[in-house]
Amino acid sequence: MEEAEEIVAERTPLSEAVFRPVRAGNAFEETVERLLQAIKLGLVDRGDRLPPERELAPLLGVSRVTLREAIRVLAQEGYVESRRGRSGGTFVTYRRPRPRSADLRRALIAMGDDLHDTLTFRLAVETGAAQLAASADLTGGQRDLLRLRLADLNAAGPDDYRRLDTLFHLTVAELTGSPTLVAACADARMRITDLLNAIPVLDANIEHAAFQHDAIAGAVLSGDPDAARQAVTEHLDGTAALLRGFLA
Repeated sequence: MEEAEEIVAERTPLSEAVFRPVRAGNAFEETVERLLQAIKLGLVDRGDRLPPERELAPLLGVSRVTLREAIRVLAQEGYVESRRGRSGGTFVTYRRPRPRSADLRRALIAMGDDLHDTLTFRLAVETGAAQLAASADLTGGQRDLLRLRLADLNAAGPDDYRRLDTLFHLTVAELTGSPTLVAACADARMRITDLLNAIPVLDANIEHAAFQHDAIAGAVLSGDPDAARQAVTEHLDGTAALLRGFLA
């Protein structure tokens, strides 16, 4: 039996949402799913190290044996690699694929008839998150975090845009202080991430989205729930239109 070790990882609504306990009946499968979500959404980026086993296993509510088996499978598929030594650990090696029409078709086939349901779900949870974040009594640190995410996104190039876009949207949800709501927003994003990754990041779309992201952040920071909800609605309607345009 392994000795108990102190968990030193910082707990935030975002980390709690992504690395939340899995269901006992599907422990292995859900552990793989949780790790894939963190990797494919870019919450743990290429070159970053996953939390140590002593911290990650308790967060996920699984044994180290289950965690190691999940990591082994992800390593076989090229998502991570394990390195030994004092600076070792499990590092992300996943690189987001270049947009290709074939990938778009495969993602659409995999989604089946769930596109409308997925877009509706994302609209519901993200507008609600923005409304609640704008109603919250934000600390100075929370305000600075949202401004930082917005600045990073506005400065992003095409290769890193999707990842930083995800971080911006999940940060809005994180400001609500609800890991459950953050998890719902992350799940909604995960459902369409393969579709989004298969679509080219166009300069015109980035420029238009920048105005919408500014509006979202401005409404949250100024404490205007109605404006925050409206700004997210307009932004996600635009994303849905873009998706449908490429899928037509």
